[in-house]
Amino acid sequence: MLLLLALAVPDAFARTALEIDAASSQLSLAPHTSFYHDEKGSDDLAAADRHLQQGAFKPLPGDNPSFGFQDGAYWFHAVVHNQGNPESKWLLVQEYALSDRIDVYARYGDGRLVHSAGGDHLPFDQRNIRYRQPNFWLNLPPGQTVDLLVRVQSESSMQVPLTLYASDAFIEQSRDAQLAIGLYYGILLALFTYNLVLWLTLRDASYFWYLFHITAFGLVLFTLNGLGFEYLWPRSAWLADHMVPLSICLALIGMQQFARNFLELKQRWRFGDRVALGIIVFFVLLGIAATVLPYSKVTPLASAAVFPSICWILIETVVVLRRGYKPAKLFLLAWFLFLLGTGMFSAIAFDLLPKNFITEYGVQIGSALEMLLLSVALGYRYAALRNENERIVREARDQLEQKVEMRTSELRNALVQLEDAHHQLSESSRHDGLTELYNRTHFREAFEHLLSEARNSRRPISLLMIDLDHFKKINDTYGHLVGDDCLRCTSNTMAEILAPYNALLARFGGEEFIAALPGMDLSQASAVAEELRQSLHDRPCVSGDLVIGVSASIGVHSVDIAAKDSIESALQVADQALYAAKAEGRDCVRTL
Repeated sequence: MLLLLALAVPDAFARTALEIDAASSQLSLAPHTSFYHDEKGSDDLAAADRHLQQGAFKPLPGDNPSFGFQDGAYWFHAVVHNQGNPESKWLLVQEYALSDRIDVYARYGDGRLVHSAGGDHLPFDQRNIRYRQPNFWLNLPPGQTVDLLVRVQSESSMQVPLTLYASDAFIEQSRDAQLAIGLYYGILLALFTYNLVLWLTLRDASYFWYLFHITAFGLVLFTLNGLGFEYLWPRSAWLADHMVPLSICLALIGMQQFARNFLELKQRWRFGDRVALGIIVFFVLLGIAATVLPYSKVTPLASAAVFPSICWILIETVVVLRRGYKPAKLFLLAWFLFLLGTGMFSAIAFDLLPKNFITEYGVQIGSALEMLLLSVALGYRYAALRNENERIVREARDQLEQKVEMRTSELRNALVQLEDAHHQLSESSRHDGLTELYNRTHFREAFEHLLSEARNSRRPISLLMIDLDHFKKINDTYGHLVGDDCLRCTSNTMAEILAPYNALLARFGGEEFIAALPGMDLSQASAVAEELRQSLHDRPCVSGDLVIGVSASIGVHSVDIAAKDSIESALQVADQALYAAKAEGRDCVRTL
């Protein structure tokens, strides 16, 4: 009878039937739903039938099934027609977890009436499917039309997003939803564990209140998502109601106390600290009141207080940031994201924003980003405090050192002079005083290391033995001072030419030089030697007004790294190659 009456009522209050075709698997009822507000909450099914016949049901405004905090009960009406989908067993899900009592009436063409009840004022195990949101099985045989009336009465925000799911579609949707929730709480658990270790290690109060904030806000979302009713209090309607305002109060207490400690309000802004303490006292009293006052009175107040509480934290952060507290930068960004997410969530509860993915999950997204940024901010703050402590210790140490230095200046100067002398002695023991190249002693030590590396890596290494031709004649003709200029000039040329090859260059004695070329075989080393010889030949030495040409004979030897020959034997072979170059006319490169 109800079905016939529903189909006969005018279009002003009866909306088009929801058509389920063969491809349908998930359908929202909102575009096909009309509603009626029973302000006293006293109407039964018969009364709802009368209101339906009289045209009291109206389309959802903007297809938005959210009405904010309202008294009484709401009735929703929709007609569902299965055009030919072979699936006859469908699941009706109310995608809002906090409704107190939901009654679903399904009327069939043969007059059968099927009633199902749900909500968090009934034990959780009475739900058709063990799921965090209320759900009801509906039999929708192909080719038949079913008339639905849904009554919702709740002290929570009146949000009734109804969706029909085929079994496979619901499994897929619930799997994705559980994955997202698991990721969110996984992030919270990781942040909690990490900062718990830091708190136990550092005993910094900011870390404790950060942990308190994470735990309390995680409990808020655990409650709002219906997971608390599913896992923690599945048979307690009292906790299902009162845990929402209680967890909100705990979370806001943790937020304010964390902000006070992190921003060091007591030292940086006394007025802001007093206001924060007043907010904390307010939420402590509200939390106590939440255990005795009706849910419908306390929850709207707690939800509405979230926004100004976070706004005040932003104000505190801006003030402290302007006073030069650099860690407040990340803190400001974190709370802005959190404010945006919670603002959208509160706006949905009061029917100020439409419910969609961004607004519905904005609080999870914003809080996850906020907690990540707060964790980074805590690390930054700890680093800043550590640097400040190090600066204080360093300044104290510097002052002490200055006092000690003033009384022991003579001793310090003597030590410095001794150290300089030791350094100069060490350098002079490695370098040739005239050319500033390495000396023969250091070359032997360094070449021993290069030869060991060559044997380990099985890479070649070669030696160049270099002798300046007829250098005695330069000394005899122009004097030893000019000869010294020529030695410095030629050593600079050799250092410049051999530098790109990572050569180890040293003055071996008199006008004789030696170079080690790691990584080069005999042919490569000969090519470098020829380049060096040509450069010496092309660059005459300048001493005052004199321009003196200098040439060199070069002997090349590639060390046999497989043999266990000593350095002396390698130097001897290179020296023999040098004598061969001298014997063949000088100003040339020879190998053995």
